[in-house]
Amino acid sequence: MQSNLRFKLLAIVAVILVCVYGIIGLPKSKDELIANWKKNIRLGLDLRGGSYLILQLQVQDAFKAEADQELSAFYQKVLPSDQTSARRMTYASLPALARKTGVRYEARSTSIEEGERDSRLGRMTIKMVLQGEYRNIRQFIYELESAPEFIIIDDLTLAESTANDPQTLTINLSTYYRLRKNAP
Repeated sequence: MQSNLRFKLLAIVAVILVCVYGIIGLPKSKDELIANWKKNIRLGLDLRGGSYLILQLQVQDAFKAEADQELSAFYQKVLPSDQTSARRMTYASLPALARKTGVRYEARSTSIEEGERDSRLGRMTIKMVLQGEYRNIRQFIYELESAPEFIIIDDLTLAESTANDPQTLTINLSTYYRLRKNAP
């Protein structure tokens, strides 16, 4: 039993000596011993820093993949599938919203903006002129912002009116749609 314990103790000491040798080697002087010690400790810290950089890159890749997935879902579920769908979405719904909120629909113009060559999205801009009481105009804007359709208010101008005349709202809107050639 005593010899078994001695063997275990010698094995532990041997493993410790091998580890110390791996860290500092067999130095020829005290200065070399200190230099080896610092060099190997610094190397260990450098390796730890490198693993941190690798982990950071993996996290960035995961975030990018998740963002790409959510953007693709947004394109598929929220944006109109093409220019025709974007026109269809706004053509009847905006005048209907004006009627619902008690605002008179006066005029409308629509234009399509040419996107960049590699763009995945097209943009349709709409300029509307509406007339009504201030509270009805506010309700129109609220309903438009709360609507499920993806329509952005770019600019609005509310013109003052005389005492008995309705107020005039000029509103610039945008909606985006997927371009078929680059659709996700």
